[in-house]
Amino acid sequence: MTQNTDQDRVVIFDTTLRDGEQSPGATMTHDEKLEIAQMLDEMGVDIIEAGFPIASEGDFAAVEEIARRSENAVICGLSRANFKDIDRCWEAVKHARRPRIHTFIGTSPLHRAIPNLDQDQMAERIHETVTHARNLCDNVQWSPMDATRTEHDYLCRVVEIAIKAGATTINIPDTVGYTAPRESADLISMLIEKVPGADEVVFATHCHNDLGMATANALAAVDAGARQIECTINGLGERAGNTALEEVVMALKVRNDIMPYQTGIDTTKLIGISRRVATVSGFPVQFNKAIVGKNAFAHESGIHQDGMLKNAETFEIMRPSDIGLKETNLVMGKHSGRAALRAKMAELGYELADNQLNDVFVRFKALADRKKEVYDDDLIALMRDSEANTDSDHIQVKSLRVVCGTEGPQTADLVLIIDGQEHQVSAEGDGPVDATFNAVKALYPHNARLQLYQVHAVTEGTDAQATVSVRMEEDGRIATGQAADTDTVVSSAKAYVNALNRLIIRRQKSDPDADVKTVTYKDAG
Repeated sequence: MTQNTDQDRVVIFDTTLRDGEQSPGATMTHDEKLEIAQMLDEMGVDIIEAGFPIASEGDFAAVEEIARRSENAVICGLSRANFKDIDRCWEAVKHARRPRIHTFIGTSPLHRAIPNLDQDQMAERIHETVTHARNLCDNVQWSPMDATRTEHDYLCRVVEIAIKAGATTINIPDTVGYTAPRESADLISMLIEKVPGADEVVFATHCHNDLGMATANALAAVDAGARQIECTINGLGERAGNTALEEVVMALKVRNDIMPYQTGIDTTKLIGISRRVATVSGFPVQFNKAIVGKNAFAHESGIHQDGMLKNAETFEIMRPSDIGLKETNLVMGKHSGRAALRAKMAELGYELADNQLNDVFVRFKALADRKKEVYDDDLIALMRDSEANTDSDHIQVKSLRVVCGTEGPQTADLVLIIDGQEHQVSAEGDGPVDATFNAVKALYPHNARLQLYQVHAVTEGTDAQATVSVRMEEDGRIATGQAADTDTVVSSAKAYVNALNRLIIRRQKSDPDADVKTVTYKDAG
């Protein structure tokens, strides 16, 4: 593919499993990565950046397995500019039907100082490493990290070197989210006009959202000639995140009149993968998030509601069905059976195996007994809670009783199952949640620090489920836990324990010989 061919086709490069997973606390399990990769492949993503193979044995194994399983997408691995990284990357992706090596090096003055290379030394390294990658794979992507803060003359020089060395895609990253739309477009235009051989490669754009302009910058780059957008589901990524896949894809679809470019994405699968990524990453989607946020198709003001009733196009530029969103209804209740639940969950994007259906059905019946009305969002929260908390966890919440008063500390009586054994304690705290967390720590002593605690109601009403997210850090390892329950304190306890379970798994991965039972369990009162 060349810059002068298929001008209306924009390639979608998803890096949720690599750049997205680098968000603190967003680490996914091996099976979760395989599942997300399959969903991306089925949705029509052109290129899946499956990970950073040299980073860990787990990353390598995930990239290798995704490469073997992929049906349609190009499978790409990331590597730094050295032979060891590139060789490891190739070993991981070589089994794909269409493999790609993506190698990068920081080219701005700030980034050149990190490896302590002058311009000529860096240029030589780029030539050597891109040549080495091309000798292994005929599909090579090269990125000058922090390109938007690199001197233009030097950027042109190294892009030309990479093209001559065999790169087939040149990615221009706005690594720190510094640029603006006009600059983004001008930079792509300059490279296409000035660099010899530019018409023989695909130019790509990779934008971060530090100033809230990632989507605008990506679309501006496309308008200037870039034909690949690097993005993530829900905009997941380091710091303020990356260009959101759902935003650029729907922008190109809705405003095709002024941006006459096509993608191969099946947009009806957007809401399903958005919800799944939010679940496995532990990063909930903000309510007013464009395209996939809970309020993206909600209308409350009288004027808006009146307009919607007369003609939906008055206040909606997209149909909910365009992204796979079904209208919320109340067809589920305590008298609904397994078949109805299976069909409803399938409608919401969840295909349940028999064992999984049985587990979710038990939880659904318990929820239906406590709630007057069970909404679609309740079922989604129920599914997330079922996936986040399993019988195989080292720690499980069996029961919790909290005593609150207007004066004095609050008390939590907690029973945990730890490695199959019941342990009970009573603890006090400054509020019911603090007392509950103190009780967990009393039964399972740990050094993890609570970084984030968030609560939001899934639906309306006093009987609404509360979804709680917590993020915890221990010795540099970060884990996020989520849980839902009609009782906010119970949901908090489950989310806290879920995060602890994830930290235990990370501890075992970083130190396979570590004993998860090195703590002293306590029983009290």
